[in-house]
Parts: sequence; C-alpha cells; structure tokens
Amino acid sequence: MKPLVFPDFNPVLVKLGPFAIHWYALAYIAGLVLGWRLMRRVSQWTPTVATPLQVDDFLSWATVGVVLGGRIGYVLFYQPGAFFRHPLDIIAVWQGGMSFHGGMLGVAIAITWFCLRNRINVLAFADRIAVVAPIGLGFGRIANFINGELWGRAAPPGWPFAMIYPRVDMTPRFPSELYEAFLEGLCLLIVMLVLAQSGRRRAHPGLLTGWFLIGYGIARSIGECFREPDAFLGFLWSGLTMGQLLCVPMILAGIGLVLFARASRPLPVQPA
Repeated sequence: MKPLVFPDFNPVLVKLGPFAIHWYALAYIAGLVLGWRLMRRVSQWTPTVATPLQVDDFLSWATVGVVLGGRIGYVLFYQPGAFFRHPLDIIAVWQGGMSFHGGMLGVAIAITWFCLRNRINVLAFADRIAVVAPIGLGFGRIANFINGELWGRAAPPGWPFAMIYPRVDMTPRFPSELYEAFLEGLCLLIVMLVLAQSGRRRAHPGLLTGWFLIGYGIARSIGECFREPDAFLGFLWSGLTMGQLLCVPMILAGIGLVLFARASRPLPVQPA
C-alpha cells in the first residue's frame, strides 16, 4: 500500500492582526468543554458527589491545572536545560510541548484544592473526572497530529496507512499521534464509561481513578512503541522512552489506589 503524505496543516486557524487562534488551543478547548458537559451528567450518578454548579466552577480550575501543569511538566521532565536558557519560550504553548504527566499532577492539585474548599470528597470527585478525562487526551493527541509533532517510528514495508512527514524525511512512518488518540482517547473513554456503569464501583472513592491510571499507563506505553522518541532524549533505560518510564509509577499508584478503594467503606448510595 502506498504511504500517505502528512497534510501540512497551517497551525493557525484564524489570525486577526497580532491575535491568532491556533488549532492546538482549539483542540484543548474542545476537550475541556466536552469533558465539562459530560462531567455535569456523571457527577449526578449515585452516589452524587457534586452539584452541576460546582462542576461549572471547576472548569476554570481544570483549565489552569491542565495548562500550567502540562507545560511545567514538559519543561521539567523533557527539556529543562533548553527552557532555562530561554525562559520566555516556556509560555509559548502554541508551539507544542505539553506533558500529560505534568498536566495530571496539575489537575490533581486543582481537584484537591477545589474539593477541600467546597467540602467535597476528593477521591469521589476525582473518580468522575477520571471518567471524562480521556476526551481531553484524545483531542490533545489530535492537536499533536495537526501540529505535525510527535511523529512515529519508521514503519515496516507495506504497513497499512503509513505516513510520510516531509518536514522530517521521506521515510514512511507510523502516524503514532492517531494511534495514541485512539488508545488514550476513544478506547480509554469506552473502558471508563463501562466501569462507571456499576454503582458498586462508583461507591468506592478512588476505584475509578485507580483504573484510569492503570488504563492510561498501559495505553500510553503501547502507543510509545510506535512513536519516535524525542530527539533530545532518545531511548532511555533498557530501550524505554521517557513516556513509558513516567507511566511506571502511574500504574503502580493506580494499583495501590484500586486496592485501597476496594478495602475502604463504600459511600452510601442515595435511592434513585
């Protein structure tokens, strides 16, 4: 099968004078808005953990957590030296460079702070966020594809739908951004929605969050097998990538959270 050629998208959707709307930003906005709409429903599943108004208020907290955590995480985990030499580049998020692991820590801080201020069960609220989070992950990967970044490794001859990235070279490669959008976005969303259908699981705070951490860690680790490692890092210990190494503590934390949640007393389930 003849390889596809990467469509050279213009990263700017609309430009009015000095102001520009980038596809990258639009993808994050779409993920946050769609996640917020679904979260308003999920939060009302028994046992109820928050009011729709509280979910509305949390949207701004989530936005700050994702953007600040994702960018700071990328700077610290991937290119600390480069950004410390050029600190103004840290705010140039439209050029790409967001770390999910950093974004997750940013959102975790936002969830904890928000829930303590509003007297909401932190783990129960986090469980509902975990159900909708894959929406944002999927849109984030689509943003990577539009930006023409995080391309895949060289594909074997005849690999279906291999793609040439002319800005990189003329080698047919895995379109790994789309693979990751499928695994971390669609597949993980379906898994989380199926798990969340059980009122018994929802009643154990932290259980769904634990499964999300495990599921994302597995999906990301698989996706990294098709993705070209960052040139400034390359392969690390035993041929693993930075993304895979960062998933190890995440999976372990997820297993620990699942075990903790199963052993904890369930929340009372209000009658429907």
